[in-house]
Amino acid sequence: MVINPQGVLKVQHFDIRLTQKRIKEARQVLDPNVARQSELRKVSLTRLEAEIARRLEAGEGVSDDMRYLAGLTSIDYVFFYPETGDIVVAGPAEGYAVDPSGRPVGVTSGRAVLELQDLIVALRSFGPAGKKANTVGVSIDPTREGLQRMQQYMVQAAPSLNPRTTRQFVAGLQKSLGQQVVSIEGISPKTHFAQVLVEADYRMKLIGIGLEKPPVDIRTYISAAVPSSVNRNAMARWYFTPNYECVRVSEDNLAMQLVGDGVKLVGADELVQADGTRVGNGLVDKASKVFQQSFTAKYPQLAQQVPVYAQMRNLIDMLIVAAYIQDQDYYSQASWDLGLLGNEKILSVEVYPEPKTVDTAVNAVWKGNSLMTPIGGGVDIQPLTALSTQNLIQDDENLVRKVHEETTIEGLQAGQWWWD
Repeated sequence: MVINPQGVLKVQHFDIRLTQKRIKEARQVLDPNVARQSELRKVSLTRLEAEIARRLEAGEGVSDDMRYLAGLTSIDYVFFYPETGDIVVAGPAEGYAVDPSGRPVGVTSGRAVLELQDLIVALRSFGPAGKKANTVGVSIDPTREGLQRMQQYMVQAAPSLNPRTTRQFVAGLQKSLGQQVVSIEGISPKTHFAQVLVEADYRMKLIGIGLEKPPVDIRTYISAAVPSSVNRNAMARWYFTPNYECVRVSEDNLAMQLVGDGVKLVGADELVQADGTRVGNGLVDKASKVFQQSFTAKYPQLAQQVPVYAQMRNLIDMLIVAAYIQDQDYYSQASWDLGLLGNEKILSVEVYPEPKTVDTAVNAVWKGNSLMTPIGGGVDIQPLTALSTQNLIQDDENLVRKVHEETTIEGLQAGQWWWD
């Protein structure tokens, strides 16, 4: 995905051979210790921050290993060690390469690798000063004026609409709607974090209406629709949300585990009125429901093959981890105020073009009637919901506590911030 200086989003696709070339080159230069696959690599956030401060003081800059969190591909655990003040995140890891789009991916699995800049956004959203990003979200919506123009165009074009004029009709529909507006809530829109959410949301819509073919078998909205379900002024709206029953906490509250697949696709069916306003129709769109369920079920496999979806899953996890660290008051117990990680003037993450608009995605097929699907929707993440009493999973068999107890921080060298 590319965002130009005017804030217009465009999706770009790269030849897979370029990524494979980058991976081959990375294998030759990576530190063998980082390149080694690990089932549970540990990263001490407090030690990482201290080492970044030391390097910056020495004029050395942030290393790639720091930038890509020693190759972590997900966060499975958070551990706290009161005796040393270490706040540790842990998960599977491997060597990394940066693909042509600038996205870090694992050299073995091809899965997206976590980025420090995204973790910084999450930590600042639930920082030691008590700030809480109750909702982090993205919405991509047509303007009211665009919807009104679309309704007028459809009335004018309907008499001459037939299979031969479908392409012309779609072009007219797209032109009448104009560009859709991107709205971002809870985080700075000038971050990589925001760009990932926008890209994942937009590309999900392209899949839903048959304009992007996913590498896994997902039943799309457009393939599931039947003539009787088609309504020409219907607008399907789909939202990514976390699966909030995803946090298992040890009895002593010194460790937590993220479990489950993490991401769901849900929908809210709406009708577009003649004046361009949207109101819920109260009906269940079966084709939309089929797509939501299929996308949710296949999300883990999709994330394995399309890095942006693994990135979004990781961003959701980062927000929940940050909320948990704040909720358990690890900051004060560790006497840690985020240090440089909390200082935008020193470690800047708000450096990206702000996504403002995107071309309207429209498709039309003939199934007895013409099917038009201008799409709205977005991403809605409420990290604190995962920490509510009704959603927390108890560590009844002490599995999380055992992993914590088996994970020792003894024997780390000076300046060492990660270990297997």
